[in-house]
Amino acid sequence: MSATKKQVHLNVFLRAAGHHAAAWRHPKTTPEQTFDFQYYKKLALTAERGLLDSLFMADGYVGTGRRLEPFTLLSALSSVTTNIGLIGTVGTTYNEPFHVARKFASLDRISGGRSGWNIVTGHTDATAFNFGKESHLEHSERYRWAEEFVEVTKQLWDSWEEEALVFDKQAGIQFDEQRLHEINYRGSVYAVKGPLNIPRPPQGYPVLVQAGSSESGRELAAKTAEVIFTAQPTLSEGQAFYADVKARLAKYGRLPHELLILPGFSPIIGDTAAEAQELEDELNAFHDASDAVAKLSERIGIDLTGYPLDGPIPPIVDPKGIDTVNGSKSRHQLIIDLLRSDPNLTLRQVVNRLAGARGHLTFTGTPIQVADVIEEWINTNAADGFNLMPPIYPDGLDDFVDKVVPELQNRGIFRTAYEGSTLRENLGLANPANSLAKGLASAQ
Repeated sequence: MSATKKQVHLNVFLRAAGHHAAAWRHPKTTPEQTFDFQYYKKLALTAERGLLDSLFMADGYVGTGRRLEPFTLLSALSSVTTNIGLIGTVGTTYNEPFHVARKFASLDRISGGRSGWNIVTGHTDATAFNFGKESHLEHSERYRWAEEFVEVTKQLWDSWEEEALVFDKQAGIQFDEQRLHEINYRGSVYAVKGPLNIPRPPQGYPVLVQAGSSESGRELAAKTAEVIFTAQPTLSEGQAFYADVKARLAKYGRLPHELLILPGFSPIIGDTAAEAQELEDELNAFHDASDAVAKLSERIGIDLTGYPLDGPIPPIVDPKGIDTVNGSKSRHQLIIDLLRSDPNLTLRQVVNRLAGARGHLTFTGTPIQVADVIEEWINTNAADGFNLMPPIYPDGLDDFVDKVVPELQNRGIFRTAYEGSTLRENLGLANPANSLAKGLASAQ
C-alpha cells in the first residue's frame, strides 16, 4: 500500500435482504433467510474476502422481529472468520453496564480481539413500553445516561489488569488479587462496585462506535468514540460534519486520527451505468410510494398524504422543531432538509431517495464511478471511509468486493492484506491504557 495516500476504511452493515426499502421484494434477494445463520456466514466470508475492516449488526427492542440478536450472531460468526471485525449495537438506556461489559469482554475473547460496540440511546416510546417504562427518556437526558454508562463499562474492563491471571500451579495461585480492582463507581445514574467477573478484553476495550449525529451525539462521539457512523447525503454536508466533529476532539485531549468518521454509503453497481440505473429502477418499482408517504408523514409530524405523488412538495413548516424532537434528532433534520432542498422535487422522488438507504449517501453507477466517489470523499476530508449499505444482498456485497475493492487497491487507497489480527490493528487504533493499573503503579 502507498504510504503517501490516505487509506479508506470500510465497514459493511448487514441487514436482511438489503438496505433498499423494497429489497425484500426483488427477485435476487432471499428474505426468508433472515434468520438463517448460513446466510450471514456467507456474507461475512464475502466481506472478509474483500478485506473489509468490519461488519456491523444493528439492533432494537421493538418491531416485528426482522433481525437476530447481535451478541449471539456475532459470536457464531467469529468462529467461521479470522480477521474481520464484529460490531454490534447495544443500547445504553435499557441495559446495565455490568452486563454489557461482561458480554463484550466475552465476545472480544471469543473472536481474538475483533469486537466493536455501537453505542446508541434508543429513540421511541415503544421501546420504553417493552421495559415497563411510561415514556422514553428525554434526548439530552439519554445522552447524559449514555456518557455515564460508557464510563462505568470502561472502568469495569479496567478492573482486571492484563497480568492478573497467573495460574501458578506450584504456588497454588490462579490470579494476583493485587491486580484486581473494585471500581466503586457512584454517579448520578449508576452505582457499581466491581470488579468484573471476566478478565480484560484482548483489545483493552472493544472498539467504541457511536451512531448519533445530533449535537449531543457529536459531543459524545468526540469524548468517547473511536468510530462514528453517520448519515451525510452530500459531499458538502460530509465535509462540514467531518470538520465539526474533528474540531471537538482537542478539548478532550484527543488527536484527529483517534476518531474515524464513516458515513453510510449505498452504491447501486452495474457493469455499465445503464445496468446500474436498471437495478435502481427495478427497486423503486417495487417500492410502495403511497405507503411510504404515509409513514414519512407520521414520522415527521407533517401530513403529506393529500398531495399528488408526482406533484411539487408544499412549503415545509416543521411543526415540531428540532428542539422538541425526542427521537432521532439528526434523522428528523435530515428529512426536513431534504424536503426543503429543491422546489422541483416531487414526493415520489423524495420517498425513493429515502428508500435507497434511509437518507444516507446513495450513488448509482459503475465500479469505477463508485471508486471515484469514495476517493473524492476521503481526499477532501468528508470521510475516513464508509459504512457500506448494499441495496440488496448478497449481490450488492458481491459486486462491491469483486469489482470496487480491486479498483480501490489499484489506486493505492485500500489494503491488499489485513494489517493485524485485531479490529484495532486494522483500523490503526491503539489499545487503551488500563486506567486502574496506572493508579496501582503510582500507589506502589
